[in-house]
Amino acid sequence: MAEGVEQLELKFRIFDGTDIGHGSYSSSITVATLKQRLLSEWPQDKSVVPKSVNDMKIIHAGKVLENGKTVAESRAHVGDLPGGVITMHVVVQPAVVKKKTDKNLSGKQKQGSCSCTIL
Repeated sequence: MAEGVEQLELKFRIFDGTDIGHGSYSSSITVATLKQRLLSEWPQDKSVVPKSVNDMKIIHAGKVLENGKTVAESRAHVGDLPGGVITMHVVVQPAVVKKKTDKNLSGKQKQGSCSCTIL
């Protein structure tokens, strides 16, 4: 094992209290890679199933973890016990469709514009 890279025991809790993805992970793994693994292991019998990694957010110690960062860069060290299992929460939130936003903006622009006709 490379120096400075530690193994972490992680598990991920989803909305209904079910734990998934329990295992040992390298502290150098990125959050995006974790999300890909969780997506592949997601229980299909659940009422809420993410369609892509962009639909998921991983939360630890009240912080939403960023995709580009590693677990070592992201995690809070305060309160973590050596050799203990760290629980992270996974929230499914589908991405907002931009088309609706564009329609709303164009509608607001039309409402705010004034057209006068001088005869």
